[in-house]
Amino acid sequence: MPIHSGIIDNPKADRIRKVSDLSSRKRREEYGRFCIEGPQAVREAIAYRPEIIGDLFVEVRAGGQAQGEQAQGEQAQTEQARPLSTVVERLEADSQAYDIYVHHVTSRVMQRISTDSQGIVAVADLAAMRVDAEDVPLAEGATVAAFWQIRDPGNAGTVIRAADAAGCDAVVFVDDCVDVLNPKVVRSSVGSLFHIPVLTMSTREFMQWTKSIHAKVVAADVYGLEGRPAMPLPEYIQQGELDGVQPHAFLFGNEARGLPESILKQVDRSVCIPMYGKAESLNLATSAAILLHTVAMSSHIERI
Repeated sequence: MPIHSGIIDNPKADRIRKVSDLSSRKRREEYGRFCIEGPQAVREAIAYRPEIIGDLFVEVRAGGQAQGEQAQGEQAQTEQARPLSTVVERLEADSQAYDIYVHHVTSRVMQRISTDSQGIVAVADLAAMRVDAEDVPLAEGATVAAFWQIRDPGNAGTVIRAADAAGCDAVVFVDDCVDVLNPKVVRSSVGSLFHIPVLTMSTREFMQWTKSIHAKVVAADVYGLEGRPAMPLPEYIQQGELDGVQPHAFLFGNEARGLPESILKQVDRSVCIPMYGKAESLNLATSAAILLHTVAMSSHIERI
């Protein structure tokens, strides 16, 4: 697709207003679009899901002119415009292989769109990111990372990234969670959102789904229940529970409250990360990263 002619310099333009509005969940649902901010996230979206991107907004600044030359009109202005970095310039070039419109914008327009863009924002199709459980094929011994009532966008993006890095087969946001396509979630996932399916379910749907795929549900909890205390993760692994055959769904609780007793009663097992110092526990993102990577490393060692 050709780059749209001219540089957009009006932050109040209708097109820019609508992109800016995508910070609101209500507007995302209304317009059927969401924003991908920053070079890293945009790079991964272009590499893995280019079909979902409709528009690319690139912040530009005026380029240099040869001595004695003078820019004439809009065309000359556009030709001399340069993205803020070679990384963004490369992404703009990569986007031309796909059906993506590129819009050059000034700094004040980009500030209206996003304050965290680092010079580039993509607008993508929201519906294309919706994932149904039946559309996620899980192989033998699959690992699912599930998060109950995760509310902080930064945490949500970070745990998606951790699950991706650990080789999980899917991520599930359970019950009343932050919107997966919140700009901060997308940005903090650093592109992992485009590598791994992310589903959303109610608690009841999650429990029914895990039963239907014959998965063992393992809660990450410091204490567990009275009479059913949480087993230290190393002990759980040493017992051979991760047999590489039965799928596992590791369920993490809310950042502040953890998992309620009503859910702990429904899981197959609770495990905890041993504390070797004086801290009582770890925050959600750290716990998820440690647990999921420990499980992944133990599985890979066994295969070797």
